[in-house]
Amino acid sequence: MTELTPRQVSTRADEPQIVDVRETEELGDGMIPGARHIPLALIPDSHAALDSTRPVIVVCRSGRRSAAAAEHLAEGGFDAHTMTGGMLEWAAEGLSMVLPPAP
Repeated sequence: MTELTPRQVSTRADEPQIVDVRETEELGDGMIPGARHIPLALIPDSHAALDSTRPVIVVCRSGRRSAAAAEHLAEGGFDAHTMTGGMLEWAAEGLSMVLPPAP
């Protein structure tokens, strides 16, 4: 598992699958464009929903939950990475965010 900075993730946004593991109520602060929401508790059951041939970058609010999720995915054979500092750092750097889709 590799740690990537928000800047590194923003330059690779079209290549990997970006998975946001925050809880639904946390998404109102904004998401990375193109990110897919899979709450942390659902990660163990999400392997079939992800493309195992493409890298996965996992993000959360501050970086702790994403590290746990990325480690789990890596153990399952995925090329998984985590984003340091989470969405707090992404926002602090002024990187682009979108509102989540309506449920």
